[in-house]
Amino acid sequence: MIRSIFLLCVAGSLGAVHAGPIRKNGKIEDKAASQEEVNVLMFGVIQLSESLNHVYESMEGKIGKIRQTLKRHEGTLLKLGKQAEQAAEVEKQIKEVIPLLKAQVATQQAQTQMMKDRLNGIEKDEVQLKTKVKTLEMSLNNFVPTSLKELQERAEEHSDVLQGLLLLTQFQKENIETQNEELSKLQMMSEAMA
Repeated sequence: MIRSIFLLCVAGSLGAVHAGPIRKNGKIEDKAASQEEVNVLMFGVIQLSESLNHVYESMEGKIGKIRQTLKRHEGTLLKLGKQAEQAAEVEKQIKEVIPLLKAQVATQQAQTQMMKDRLNGIEKDEVQLKTKVKTLEMSLNNFVPTSLKELQERAEEHSDVLQGLLLLTQFQKENIETQNEELSKLQMMSEAMA
């Protein structure tokens, strides 16, 4: 386009173009345009072509920038799409895990309650045994022992039973504390995921 305008300008400057008013009868006057008018016209055409060329180049640069921006945005959209898919997968996995955690928490609670009941029973048995030992000691003090050795053996047996019960009670208490800690952790996890 710029070349064709340039050729038109060159042709005009050589005097090949005649300009003049049209007569009423439809004939063109024979008077040719002056060289100065042609030069002014050519200068205007050259300035117009340079302006058009500048507009074309700046538009081409802007379109290139727009294309680059679009490509970056497409990449960002693809990344966001992948992240959304991953988030959906994680959410699905969390929804599958929550019922399992709730079931595990319920099982732990049931086990803890059983251990508490068992511990209460052991503590009651311990109290009863202590009462029986005291009763036996009082009976022994009131009656003359038939065999001192036999009484010592019984006392040692009762003492061993009491020691065993104390150890079992301590073990059960520690076990309940551990289960309570696990239960607390599981409850916190299920609340955090819910």
